[in-house]
Amino acid sequence: MQNLRATPENAGSNYHVVKNMKILLLCALTLFLNISCASVLQDELLKDGIYEMRPADIKKNAAYYRGKTFILGGIIINTSVIAEGTLIEALFVPVNKRGYLKNPESGAGRFMALYRGTEILDPIIYRESREISIAGVFTSIKKGKIGEMLYSYPVFEIKQIYLWAENDPRDHYYMYPPYPYLPYRFRPYDTWRY
Repeated sequence: MQNLRATPENAGSNYHVVKNMKILLLCALTLFLNISCASVLQDELLKDGIYEMRPADIKKNAAYYRGKTFILGGIIINTSVIAEGTLIEALFVPVNKRGYLKNPESGAGRFMALYRGTEILDPIIYRESREISIAGVFTSIKKGKIGEMLYSYPVFEIKQIYLWAENDPRDHYYMYPPYPYLPYRFRPYDTWRY
């Protein structure tokens, strides 16, 4: 009985091509997995930061948390340029260990984040409803108002900020009956759908 196992001796040059393709595929898969699991903030900040801390919990023990680094997510409510830098008011959204936003919580509270960089964070870009992840040092409590109600905001000095891409409502897939067919996507310039 003849041995049908492929070896370099009986497979010819195709053996090396297949072997090289397997190695290339393995490298590409490894690179893809490493890139897809990347953090949005610096690893050093993520390692030292405090997660899962709601603004209300920070306000209860402000003296203890002053000077500590927090990893927060938020939905921007207002951005203003002031003498010290750029001040962002945001609705708190918890983040995971890589800085990715989780689902917003009801009654999670608000916070302010101050960016003292050499450039301003432009209020046109960092506008209402944009999502952010920040690594920031808790500095103080600032009194303010939400409508007519007095509110105490925890204030963080931003060490790093990540602005999430906006969701385009036109960038969705639509499926029409009969359903076994592949989904059809309207092109962005099909404005008659909106």
